[in-house]
Amino acid sequence: MEVLNFLMMGFEVALQPQNLLIAFIGAFIGTIVGLLPGLGPINGVAILLPFAYALGLPVDSALILLAAVYLGCEYGGRISAILLNVPGDAGAIMTTLDGYPLAQQGKAGIALSLSSISSFIGSTIAFIGIVLFAPILAKWAIAFGPAEYFALMVFAIVCLTGLVSTQPFKTLIMALMGLALSTVGMDAITGVYRFTFDSVGLSDGIAFTTVVIGLFSISEILLLLERTTIGKVVLEQGKRSLFNAKEFFSSLATIVRGSLIGFFSGILPGAGASVASAMAYTTERKMAGEKGKFGQGDLRGLAAPESANNAAACGSFVPMLTLGVPGSGTTAVMMGALTMYNITPGPQLFAEQPTLVWALIASLMVGNIILLLLNLPLVGFFARMLSIPSYILIPIIATVSFVGVYAIHSTIFDLLLCMGLGIVGYVLRKFDFPLAPLILGFVLGELMESNLRRALSISQGELSILWNSNISMGLWVMSALLLILPIVRKYLFIKKHQA
Repeated sequence: MEVLNFLMMGFEVALQPQNLLIAFIGAFIGTIVGLLPGLGPINGVAILLPFAYALGLPVDSALILLAAVYLGCEYGGRISAILLNVPGDAGAIMTTLDGYPLAQQGKAGIALSLSSISSFIGSTIAFIGIVLFAPILAKWAIAFGPAEYFALMVFAIVCLTGLVSTQPFKTLIMALMGLALSTVGMDAITGVYRFTFDSVGLSDGIAFTTVVIGLFSISEILLLLERTTIGKVVLEQGKRSLFNAKEFFSSLATIVRGSLIGFFSGILPGAGASVASAMAYTTERKMAGEKGKFGQGDLRGLAAPESANNAAACGSFVPMLTLGVPGSGTTAVMMGALTMYNITPGPQLFAEQPTLVWALIASLMVGNIILLLLNLPLVGFFARMLSIPSYILIPIIATVSFVGVYAIHSTIFDLLLCMGLGIVGYVLRKFDFPLAPLILGFVLGELMESNLRRALSISQGELSILWNSNISMGLWVMSALLLILPIVRKYLFIKKHQA
């Protein structure tokens, strides 16, 4: 009962007219930022943070604004992923695998509307999880040390080999390429420059925005130029803008499973939406087996990552509020917002600032409802983007992409590197190498390295620390099973057909 009383108190704050308006503005801005390739929720929240402080907003209103922007970016990231095959952020990479093929089949409206409802259900399930299980889940999350996190990252990489079951070798190569790119730049521990080739532009490493825009956006522009002519539309919109009951109920179980996977991934500090969406997609692909059409426009392949990444976004607030540890890069920025207001997140926050905490939790549900009401009516508008002639669409994509890259460090080097990566991405796509594993490997690389080195530092170089705990051993076993099961299944399939 006490939790419900606190929650009602939070809704009283979140539903104040001023905070409702702020949540609507944040949701709208977040959606726009999310659909712009490469910007993502971290940039959206980081851009608005100084504005919120400069406007003198109360701390609860400021957090409501930033939370709405965060959720809005997760919603918006799917739009460019589905329509242009360019993920708005790392969490939307998995959405491109089946979302873009659906758009190519004239089902853009169906894909956009189903992804909206998947995102809504994912966020709602995560909201319920936060309210009911936050203290228990926080205790479980705190049991993860650096060794457990390294095992989790290895498990995520192994999961990637299941994303393209017909090309596991190519998938693994791309994931390892992503891990290699993540090592470029200055070593955070020793200060040594690695793989920079004496280039000042590489001293800080390669920005995520540069990689994702180069590999996805620039390579997509080259492919568009290759297959379109002046005045010809890129894709057809299709007749329907909304999913029907059959399509929804066939994906409902997938949405629920993706939501649960996303929420539990979100409460693990650092795991984030990219890991959650990859695990959800892999799970559904494994369950579907040969009956699925994953990678060719399967609605389940769209619903799984969309529900997972939004659930993970909400779940990432659990470690931030209860442990004072950011659950994602975006919540790390929001922790900065709390410190600007002289508030320290952590276990004492629930006791010292209950109104603030529960207002923020309640605003997640309020923002989620606003986003659904905002996104569903605009499905037709977004889908009409497909009828823009290529001679107009391609310059728009290029302009937005280059502005996004230049805004990071304001250097010409980043633009040249982005174009170089775009050419590499174009060549890789021509030879049917999947790009999603490379991006995910790049995202996970820094986490893997830092946790491995911290674990070995604690054990003074003793490797057994990596599998000593029950959690890490369980993750290693699951990783081994993921590698062995496809081989066993293929062997049984061959044996069955030989009999």
